[in-house]
Amino acid sequence: MEKRRGNNKIDVALLVVMTGLIVIGLLMIYSSSAYNAGGDDPQKFFKAQLRAEVLGAVAMLVVTFIPYKLLRKLGSAPYRYFVLGFALLTVLALLTGLGHTAKGATRWIQIAGMRVQPAEIVKIAVIVYLAGYISEAPDRINHIRGYLAGFGVAALAAGMVYGISSNLSSAIIIGGIAVLMLFVGTKDWFWQILIYLGLLAGVIFVVFIIIKNTDDISHLDFRFKRIMIWRHPEAFLLDNGYQTLQALYAIGSGGFTGKGIGASVQKLGTIPEVHNDMIFSVICEEMGLVGAAVILILFLLLIYRCLRIALGSHDSFGMLLCVGVMFHIAIQVILNILVVTNTIPNTGVSLPFISYGGSSAVFLMTEMGLVQRVARESEL
Repeated sequence: MEKRRGNNKIDVALLVVMTGLIVIGLLMIYSSSAYNAGGDDPQKFFKAQLRAEVLGAVAMLVVTFIPYKLLRKLGSAPYRYFVLGFALLTVLALLTGLGHTAKGATRWIQIAGMRVQPAEIVKIAVIVYLAGYISEAPDRINHIRGYLAGFGVAALAAGMVYGISSNLSSAIIIGGIAVLMLFVGTKDWFWQILIYLGLLAGVIFVVFIIIKNTDDISHLDFRFKRIMIWRHPEAFLLDNGYQTLQALYAIGSGGFTGKGIGASVQKLGTIPEVHNDMIFSVICEEMGLVGAAVILILFLLLIYRCLRIALGSHDSFGMLLCVGVMFHIAIQVILNILVVTNTIPNTGVSLPFISYGGSSAVFLMTEMGLVQRVARESEL
């Protein structure tokens, strides 16, 4: 009789760290949104997020205990094409009556009173697709044709997300996940580094030339305006620079230990969308440098557990699933903190498990379910 592989146990450390981030997130969403919630219910955003977390927990539980053979089949041809195709259909649904517009952007589909952001579905689909594509024939991506075929599919998905929903940040994240997963799966990585460094240098050079020769930003695309505002936010105090400056004031005023939970001043109608992308600034104001460090340590532990589970996987498919989820979380955390601290231009990226956002919460926890399913096959 063949010996059963794996320990069939969930990774408790991963679950504890994730739960800690979620609890902190719920606490900070309530703290940052109660004043601005409007109406008669200051807990409106807190309750909505809590409902999403419960739904996400159910999704994570289901994925954690699905048969591993079924999960592997979803990553094999032709099933991975159906997975990615379904995700892209949800993006196309934005062009129909299902598309929901909020704050000038159509990035959600609304079904039976529920709003879902297709970009979050695409992120998971790309991870599953590439994990299957790379693991099915590992040598394929060591050749330029196979590499471009894998990257091209991810680029198509990212392009659709950007072209249809104007969601550049999600498109960048999808592209980043693809590049890093392909990097891990490729033996000869030197030429990849050269290509991407060259592309990055080209983009930076073009942006620099535009900025250097522009005094009046009124005619620029709003993304180039964000770059100008990033350079001199104080010069655009009455424009989008206001949010950045207020976030920096919040971070600076928190000091080492913070003002205490609920004691933030900048959240009182000063920082726009404070419970969303800019929630890290309130964490710094209320919990100080100590609280910010705790958050970063928890994320590092989460990423470390994903890496450990990936290394303990019995097959390359499971390893690449964990690596894809790990890169997704790492990219979003890095981008969010860099934006909030004005290290890079504002890109509208949420902080995983902490920022307000139902779709993000549900699908991030679903990804944690994927990692837990691989952990159950591991002997670590």
